[in-house]
Parts: sequence; structure tokens; C-alpha cells
Amino acid sequence: MLPSRSNERPAALASLAAELGPEDMRRADGAMGVALDPQGNGAAVSWDNPQSGIKGSFVPVGGPFLRSDEICRAFIASVQTQSQPVKLQGTACRPSGGEWAVKDVGPWKGLS
Repeated sequence: MLPSRSNERPAALASLAAELGPEDMRRADGAMGVALDPQGNGAAVSWDNPQSGIKGSFVPVGGPFLRSDEICRAFIASVQTQSQPVKLQGTACRPSGGEWAVKDVGPWKGLS
């Protein structure tokens, strides 16, 4: 898993799939924020970009937790790019009142 500095939020989302353009990242970022919201219902949140044909979803895993004065939550992300589906797992955190930032992400390990 690759750590990401919090000021590189769009670049961290780009790591979910190298084919994501700026509008794909914007849509994915919005879906991630809704999915990981501690006040949310824990359901998957989907996004799509009709212009690029890329779509995906974020599923929160477990409840929110504190790490270094930030609210964090694990997630599974699915992205369907033009070339292939990608499924990843990671953790995102945000300071109080701040934006979510992906802290680590890697290939989904699934159930063994």
C-alpha cells in the first residue's frame, strides 16, 4: 500500500486507476466523501462519468475510527475503466471539518 500526503487528494484518487481524468476524479471524490461520511448509512455510493464511460463505487468497511486527530474509515473501491475493472481497498482520513484524503490504497485482497 502506498501512503499519500493529504495535500495530494486528487493524485491519490488517480492511483485508483491510471485512466481517471479530472472529471472522473471529481466524481469519484464526491462519491467517496458521501460513502465514508461517519453520519452516513454505510451503503455503497456509485459514481459515473458518461463522457469518459468510466464508473465506480465506494463501499465503507467497518465504522469510523480516530488516527492522529483525524477521522478515518476503511473502504473498498471498484472502478470500471475503458480497459479493465479495478478493485482496491484502502483507508481515507479527514481532519475535523476537512476533506477526505486517501492515506493508503492497494489491490483488494478479497476473502481467502
